[in-house]
Amino acid sequence: MNQERIMKVLIAPIVSEKSTRLADAHRQFVFKVVTDASKPDVRKAVELMFDVKVEAVQIANVRGKSKRFGQSLGKRSDWKKAFVTLAEGHDINFMGAE
Repeated sequence: MNQERIMKVLIAPIVSEKSTRLADAHRQFVFKVVTDASKPDVRKAVELMFDVKVEAVQIANVRGKSKRFGQSLGKRSDWKKAFVTLAEGHDINFMGAE
């Protein structure tokens, strides 16, 4: 796995009430990832970009919603999200404040 590919695996962190609760209670962080990412890819990307130790990774495929735009039907794209559990003593701070 080359360095360039690893850097493109993570698309964005998902910061919501649910993901904040997971981070506080279980040291679990949620990321939007590319659709062909695997668990080892996500583990390497998080460890490289945030300099933390990853304990476990779970991945979920999120199906796009069907939407109506006036008379025509449309569909949002399917995407993938990863739940990353960090080892004891490691943390990621997305807000930048200490």
